[in-house]
Amino acid sequence: MKALYIFIAALFIVSCQNQGKADINKAKQASIDSMKVEINRQRVIDSMRTEMAKLREEKSMESQKVVVVHQPANETATTTKTTTAKKKGWSSAAKGAVIGAGVGAVTGAVVSKKKGEGAIIGGLAGAGVGAGTGAIIDDSKKKKKE
Repeated sequence: MKALYIFIAALFIVSCQNQGKADINKAKQASIDSMKVEINRQRVIDSMRTEMAKLREEKSMESQKVVVVHQPANETATTTKTTTAKKKGWSSAAKGAVIGAGVGAVTGAVVSKKKGEGAIIGGLAGAGVGAGTGAIIDDSKKKKKE
């Protein structure tokens, strides 16, 4: 009987040791997988940064165009003008849509019993009203310029 107990105890100790090694291997593999994911994420971030740098460089090159005008009456006189491209910002319609969506979402969440639905419906309604108001403002600005 003692031999049976010793055999069971030895079997229990051996099986626990193998199980611990399997857990360690799983943990190592999980760590390796997470590092691979992080490396891929960093590659994407780096590629986005280089694309943004290229876009900034192209934009700055566009805004630094130089126009040279030669006057035929006096060949020695030349006029150099530097023109800068007008910054294109948000239109009033876009600003109105964003502001309206924010205000509508907050108001919808506060007023409605179902907070999520109220925020969505209010955000959509506010975006529509804000975009419409912004479009009217854009039209009035165009008429003032003409």
